[in-house]
Amino acid sequence: MTTKILEKIKEVEAARGVEVLLAVESGSRAWGFASPDSDYDIRFIYRHEKDWYLSPWDKDETIEFMTEDDLDGSGWDLRKTFHLLLKSNAALLSWFYSPIVYKADTRFVELFRPLADACFSPVAVSYHYLSMSKKYLVACRTDDVKLKSYFYCLRTTLTGKWIIEKGTVPPVLFSELLVLVDDKTRTKIEDLIALKATKGEAYYHPNDWELFRFLEKTIAENEEKSKSLSAGKTDKNEMERVFREILNIK
Repeated sequence: MTTKILEKIKEVEAARGVEVLLAVESGSRAWGFASPDSDYDIRFIYRHEKDWYLSPWDKDETIEFMTEDDLDGSGWDLRKTFHLLLKSNAALLSWFYSPIVYKADTRFVELFRPLADACFSPVAVSYHYLSMSKKYLVACRTDDVKLKSYFYCLRTTLTGKWIIEKGTVPPVLFSELLVLVDDKTRTKIEDLIALKATKGEAYYHPNDWELFRFLEKTIAENEEKSKSLSAGKTDKNEMERVFREILNIK
């Protein structure tokens, strides 16, 4: 499948006149709890030729595609990427820590990652995951729960807990978040990971109400503790310098 993904990236580059600087997996496969029928969620950052950025007019800064063999692609232009970085966009930050990288311009990563780390805003990213976890918790408050929803709630809840306790950009790989839970809870979650690997995306599972109460309690704690988190340390002058240098990468 990696070969097909790289072929699709080349096809996009040729058709749209762009260069993909980074392409990663961003979904259940990257998180480490894919189902047999999970899509491939390909996320990428691309740039145009320098003259493209000299126009005074707004332009389309997003490329999306969906193929018959479950390749779900979505990419952002370099300028849009910088705008999102300024806001400490949680999805963008996670791309740089994906364990599955399909394509990466080494110089681009070297230039951009220090900016991503500096712009990381614990309070902004925490509230992003808090909002998501609260939404997924509602979906989990039933006797039979879609296992996919349970994992989305677990991931967003533990990611928020990581930001509060560690103060760093959270890991993408779900298993790395399990250091935050006790042994009993970890065993429950690991058993569910093994089960999810054998079930389709539509599978419903009997609710583990003890695990649900853990989620409910942790989300409430995250909401209270998020209020005291700090913001990012953005430096627009440095961001502009790096933007220009990335445009000149050969």
